[in-house]
Amino acid sequence: MTAKFELEKMVRKNILALKPYSSARNEYAGKKAHVFIDANENPFNSGINRYPDPLQVELKQLVAPMKGVRPEQIFFGNGSDEAIDLVYRVFCEPRLDNVVAIDPTYGMYEVSADINDVEYRKVQLDDNFQFRAFSLLNECDCHTKAIFLCSPNNPTGNNLDRNEIEKIIMGFHGVVVVDEAYSDFSDARPFRLDLDKYPNLIVLNTFSKAWGSAAIRLGMAFASPEIIELFNKVKYPYNVNELTQKQAKQVVTDSARLHKQLRQVLDERESLMRAFAQLPICEKVYPSDANFFLAKVTDATKIYNYLVDRGIVVRNRHHITLCSNCLRVTIGTVQENSELLGALRQYR
Repeated sequence: MTAKFELEKMVRKNILALKPYSSARNEYAGKKAHVFIDANENPFNSGINRYPDPLQVELKQLVAPMKGVRPEQIFFGNGSDEAIDLVYRVFCEPRLDNVVAIDPTYGMYEVSADINDVEYRKVQLDDNFQFRAFSLLNECDCHTKAIFLCSPNNPTGNNLDRNEIEKIIMGFHGVVVVDEAYSDFSDARPFRLDLDKYPNLIVLNTFSKAWGSAAIRLGMAFASPEIIELFNKVKYPYNVNELTQKQAKQVVTDSARLHKQLRQVLDERESLMRAFAQLPICEKVYPSDANFFLAKVTDATKIYNYLVDRGIVVRNRHHITLCSNCLRVTIGTVQENSELLGALRQYR
């Protein structure tokens, strides 16, 4: 059965009534101008003296065809964390509403819930790091505004079952956030290509992973134009700076380099996972659809500290649900991966 999604009933009343700040750059949008004496800017130091495009129009036009969406379906934020935070700020009344998420998963969903004073309900994955839709839907009530799913999931690395995700999207009355930060490393069809089919769907993506631009802090959210409009209404006026926008344009226009690096990461992923599985300290390497893998080892904390002492940093996930004695290993360069394996072969 498909649940009825009514956007206005999901949005906080104060957000619906909000009159957003009108920036100087918004007011003349669509008209040509060459003298800018409207925004109290310094007229000198050309290049960084002007406020950036508040809606990143040119960048959206470049990214849209690469991602298979329309420009009006794109939101750019200061990292994906800004889009995550906006889900709470737009839809969730503090101390009244709640969200539901799988466990384990990306930690910022819960951190943002705590910051916004919204109840965060966890549903544990099974031993194969999968879930059943009814388990999450059973945790929902009339105050559940959003469900968070990460696929490929972090820290487990695997794609979530697509059929179960679709059951969630169709069976839930609120918004469903599918975080596809690692989707470029997977063969699965991205959910962003189905936005027109699912009006309650928000898909997250980022410049930080496959596009190799973590330092510029640029996240993406794809959704219906109506949801994007709400995000733009609530975000800070100039949330993505000019230097970030310029660097992002350079990144997306060099698609040959992006594809080459992606292929290298995928080749190294298979090679490193095979070699890691042969190490005496390794008990299991879990399947991965991301640019990292999760591995169960003999003593995660001891091995983590051993590697740190040698200048090699992985992620210790020992204290995370279902990840006892697990390390999360990001795929590095050939040299970095060789150094990791060499150190672990010497571990006693």
